[in-house]
Amino acid sequence: MGIIKWVFWIIVWVLVAAFFHYTLPQKDIVRVVDTFEQRVDFGENSLFWASADTGSDATAVNRDVLFIQAVKDNGRVMVYRNEDTGWGWPPYFKFDTKNLQTEAADLKSTKAEPQWALIKHYGWRNEFFSIFPNGISITPIPGPEAGKGIPWLNIFILLVFFAIVYAIWVRWRRFRQARIDPTLEAMEDGIAEQRAGFSKWLGTWRSKK
Repeated sequence: MGIIKWVFWIIVWVLVAAFFHYTLPQKDIVRVVDTFEQRVDFGENSLFWASADTGSDATAVNRDVLFIQAVKDNGRVMVYRNEDTGWGWPPYFKFDTKNLQTEAADLKSTKAEPQWALIKHYGWRNEFFSIFPNGISITPIPGPEAGKGIPWLNIFILLVFFAIVYAIWVRWRRFRQARIDPTLEAMEDGIAEQRAGFSKWLGTWRSKK
């Protein structure tokens, strides 16, 4: 039971970490090389696409999606999708997809004369499953040396989450010690008394024999 318990909690915390890593905003220092629009047919990876842009048909099985092609400061190629989140999850309340696409197009530059930008996004990039992070905003910066800054929002959210988890754990521990543990101990004592009585009864039969 001990191994099963540890495996269970490891799986739970891995899922929690994956949830926060996907949902919380991240920042990349990039050079925008192109922007384009492409018709996308949604299949098994539809979970990793946002809903249709505000004002569009939300029931369509395919739609045109905006993309931003970029190169990170470390030379790695990255492609971002550019979709509204609307009032859905994650709660970024993004309604300015077309504006962001215009801002990204205005920042396109070449390797010889780079214009660096800081793009904020959430999500993952996975080539095998055709998953793209969703761009939230883009801001021009002087160069990679400007840095990404300290993720204060992420730190605050994680601190609040762990504070809630700790408070729930403390209250559960107190409840268990006050209610559950005494009940289990009483049940164990009752079972032990029944066993002792049964053994005593068997002893009387043995003595008769």
